Amino acid sequence: MIDFGPGRRAVKDPMQEANLFRGRAAAGFLIIAACLLVLVGRYVWLQVLRHDEFSGRADENRIKLRPLPPSRGLIYDRNGVLLAENILDYRLELVPEQVGDVDATLEQLGRVIAISADDREQFETLRKVKRRFHNIPLRYALEESEVARFALERHRFPGVEVVPYLTRYYPQGADFAHVVGYVSRIDSEDRERMEDARYSATTHIGKTGIERYYENQLLGDVGYERVETNAEGRALRVLGRVPSKPGRHLHLSLDANLQRATVAAFAGRAGAAVAIDPRNGEVLAMVSQPAFDPNLFVNGISRRDYAALLHGEQRPLYNRAVLGGYEPGSTIKPFIGFMGLKLGVRAATDTVWSSGEFRLPGQDAVWRDWKKGGHGRVDLREALAQSVNTYFYGLAVEVGIDRLEPEMRAFGFGAPTGLDLTREPTGVLPSRSWKQQRFGRTWYPGETVIAGIGQGYWVVTPVQLAHALATLAARGAAQRPHLLLSMQSGIDAPPEAVPALSPLPRIEAPDAVWDAVREGMEAVMHSPTGTARAFGIGAPYRIAGKSGTAQRARRRGNQEYNENTTPEHLRHQALFVAFAPAQAPTIAVAVVVEHGSSGSKAAAPVARAILDADLLQATPGPAP
Repeated sequence: MIDFGPGRRAVKDPMQEANLFRGRAAAGFLIIAACLLVLVGRYVWLQVLRHDEFSGRADENRIKLRPLPPSRGLIYDRNGVLLAENILDYRLELVPEQVGDVDATLEQLGRVIAISADDREQFETLRKVKRRFHNIPLRYALEESEVARFALERHRFPGVEVVPYLTRYYPQGADFAHVVGYVSRIDSEDRERMEDARYSATTHIGKTGIERYYENQLLGDVGYERVETNAEGRALRVLGRVPSKPGRHLHLSLDANLQRATVAAFAGRAGAAVAIDPRNGEVLAMVSQPAFDPNLFVNGISRRDYAALLHGEQRPLYNRAVLGGYEPGSTIKPFIGFMGLKLGVRAATDTVWSSGEFRLPGQDAVWRDWKKGGHGRVDLREALAQSVNTYFYGLAVEVGIDRLEPEMRAFGFGAPTGLDLTREPTGVLPSRSWKQQRFGRTWYPGETVIAGIGQGYWVVTPVQLAHALATLAARGAAQRPHLLLSMQSGIDAPPEAVPALSPLPRIEAPDAVWDAVREGMEAVMHSPTGTARAFGIGAPYRIAGKSGTAQRARRRGNQEYNENTTPEHLRHQALFVAFAPAQAPTIAVAVVVEHGSSGSKAAAPVARAILDADLLQATPGPAP
């Protein structure tokens, strides 16, 4: 538009206005095109270049994976007897969102079904980590009468229901408690040793025994359900399922009949026994007495029951067969005798005069024999038959502690046997280096004297003693003791034998050496002078045995041990080892009866009962 001055109208310039319009239109078009380009670019980036990623994220928000628990593998003995199984049980579950006033509901529920303080505490713990619409277990292992009572009162408790589930059950009860072990609820300590993903649907874990040692094989693999959920995480529908894979079934070398016979032989006394097949190292029986019912632990033992077991006078939770440490006493004499013959220190026919006392040259200290006045002149056979201390005092001194230690270590003393159970201790094999390391003191010659009869620093476990005896019975062909025979991937699948264990070094010695020791041990059971001859009578097979009696309190001067006047906790530990048939042994047994006073009187009848149960397939009654 052109301005002609005051009082005159301006004239429009069409050309200028058209140029202005075109400029503005072009600018607008460019802006719109740029915006469209950005939108298209964003669309390509989201829907083409990053499609898979964002599609996955969207599915994750919409679809949840719900874990499915695997069925735990079963445990059998060598003959197919069930030792651990899964049974259907019922538990009480509560959904807080549907219940409303949880505390009032719990109060009313307690009048229908017993709810302990432990149940309530466990419920409150889970309630803190679960969402309000999740089911939370309140009581496990409901009795039928409780299920029936709740069914009648069901209408009063919206949001509370009885739910079936599979739970672990040990049909043999206490007889296998220490060796099979038990499962229980997962706690904070367990979480440090487990893979969270594998336990996402599982509430229980193996705590002790075989259940713990073979946890990975028994557990199985967790399965999953793909579940569509809403924005609050509630399940709307199941989109797909990957079934869980059951755990593997285990077949153990234990013989249930022999195990029960061994328990019966103890007749309620405290102690332990281990029976091994010396031909292959298979553990046939492993008993620790007293024991406990493992079913108490499966769904949470009450504080009262646990305190009773933990502080019980005879410590029923303590696995004496594997953890118990005992002086071997005279059960070590066959090994000392073997060592003397093997090293050429003595011949089997060499005789020693037993006067009832032993002295080291130049020392006033006296080590006595168990028989006042001694046994007279004895060779190895009679020394074993009559358990002559003075024979083995002198032999240990002649061999010396520096040669004794490696010879005994070859039988497995002073080290875990490698048994497939957890927490196996080493025991103590006395030596100069061990004493220096343990006490910072030098070794004295008198300590070699008592090492020759299994006293002093010696500590063995029953399973170590049984392993050493099995090696002796197998004439040096040492087999690593083990409990697992085979695994099975399903009821219909054939059992798969476990790979052979790495061989142990063989102990080499002339046949005459093995024969001499065996003959001496046979004399213990079958000769007129044998210390356990009363328990070899009537056996239709030959037994090679040796008693042991380990002192609990030191005697002073000529003080005599009197079983009747000695407090029970100070009475001697009674031990016995035996293998049979003596010429071709198929079983080697080590027995400890705590405070039994005499190995030949208290432990030998237990060992005989075990041998009869195995070799004669007889079920013995309680030992005398």
